[in-house]
Amino acid sequence: MSRRHLLATVLCLGLGIAPVVQAWENEIFSLRNRWENITTAMDETRRADALSSLAGEAGALAEANPDTSEVLVWQGIILASLAREVGGLDALGPAKDARRVLERAIEIDPQGYHGSAYVTLGALYDRAPGWPVAFGDDDTAERMFQRALEIRPEGIDVHYYYAAFLADEGRDAEALEHARRAMEGQAREGRQASDEVLRRQAKDMVERLED
Repeated sequence: MSRRHLLATVLCLGLGIAPVVQAWENEIFSLRNRWENITTAMDETRRADALSSLAGEAGALAEANPDTSEVLVWQGIILASLAREVGGLDALGPAKDARRVLERAIEIDPQGYHGSAYVTLGALYDRAPGWPVAFGDDDTAERMFQRALEIRPEGIDVHYYYAAFLADEGRDAEALEHARRAMEGQAREGRQASDEVLRRQAKDMVERLED
């Protein structure tokens, strides 16, 4: 729940009014929990199909709530996860769709749902092929990661994905710094499983870079 929604809930309770929960909030809770399970606990052979199905649900929710940034961010996260899972040329479609909806989410909310839109965009720009095949661009990727750091400087995901980008660029000293900060970062409520996976991957990165 965002700070704005939490404040509204507290005010409503103080006035003896039952807080109103938007229908999409329950849907996002379900999508988030299933995404966590798919990406952290499901067998690899089943992930692509499961993420494809989840992306369809997220797309339907986004069509019903086209101006709700949180919905669009989660649609983008799921599409980006699908792109990463399928890989190769099959990843281009969901990757481009993810970029489109995440950029729209940022137009609505410049904070990008606590920086999550920027982290995901950074990873997309880092991994996608460059022009003319796709939209990959290292400079844009770094700008996205740096914006995410401004918004959520202690995020495990922010530091891990930025560290991975820096390591690929051969900037090992910077990568090591951010990998260490990922190890020490704060896991998010509702995202503990995926954040702890990233924390372990950051630890492995630190060990590699220190060798």
